[in-house]
Amino acid sequence: MRMITKDTQLCISLAARPSNIGTRFHNRLYEELDLDFVYKAFAPADLAQAIAGIRGLPIRGAAVSMPYKSDCMPLLDEIDPSAAVIESVNTIVNTDGHLVGYNTDYLAVAALLQTHGVPADREVVVLGSGGMAKAVVAALRDHGVEHGTVVARNATTGSQLADQYGWRWAAELADRRPAVLVNATPTGMAGGPDAERSPAPEQTVAAATVVFDVVAFPSETPLITTARRNGVAVVTGAEVIALQAAEQFALYTGVRPSAEQVAAASAWSRET
Repeated sequence: MRMITKDTQLCISLAARPSNIGTRFHNRLYEELDLDFVYKAFAPADLAQAIAGIRGLPIRGAAVSMPYKSDCMPLLDEIDPSAAVIESVNTIVNTDGHLVGYNTDYLAVAALLQTHGVPADREVVVLGSGGMAKAVVAALRDHGVEHGTVVARNATTGSQLADQYGWRWAAELADRRPAVLVNATPTGMAGGPDAERSPAPEQTVAAATVVFDVVAFPSETPLITTARRNGVAVVTGAEVIALQAAEQFALYTGVRPSAEQVAAASAWSRET
């Protein structure tokens, strides 16, 4: 165990329902790569005060999760193009009190769409219209998906996201049977009110070619479990969080871990 001193640099995460996944992932790599960093998760009582604390302490970096990805943006000094285009920040880097917001979710989702061979010429539905949904829809558009549907109860954010990319918006999933179904909502997340619920009925899941759930904890969400039971190809939130966290790690430390190191840290971070 590394000794923490006054020179140790602190990185944190800000989430409404923080998990230990990011904490274990980053701290495992800090130790393996002999870096004088430590990582801690927080559930902020006041987002503005939390961001001010990052600047004033100073904390080197912060991961930002639902529901703060858009709300944090006005509190930062600069927004990187990776976050500006989709109006969503999942990573804050502090350099001498200057806070810059990035989005590594987009990079992770884009990579997974390629490696899993997700079809771009089939009907796509994305559930949700928050920060993660923005990254998902942008990545799908750049993957070649020209027409899809954003399903979100919030008419304002749902229609805005759909209009931005020339997609359709719907308030309910109804009887849609998309080939590619992506959940970008907290439904199925451990510790939440809908932890045991799938965001889509089984008949919809069974009709899909690919099911993609961004929820990382647990990785085997009700949606993913239903898809596997019906023989549907899946992309899990555990894959997303590993790739986006590796990008965050490089932004915080200036060191890029190898693919093997990322895979090992990701597996260890999910152990109970």
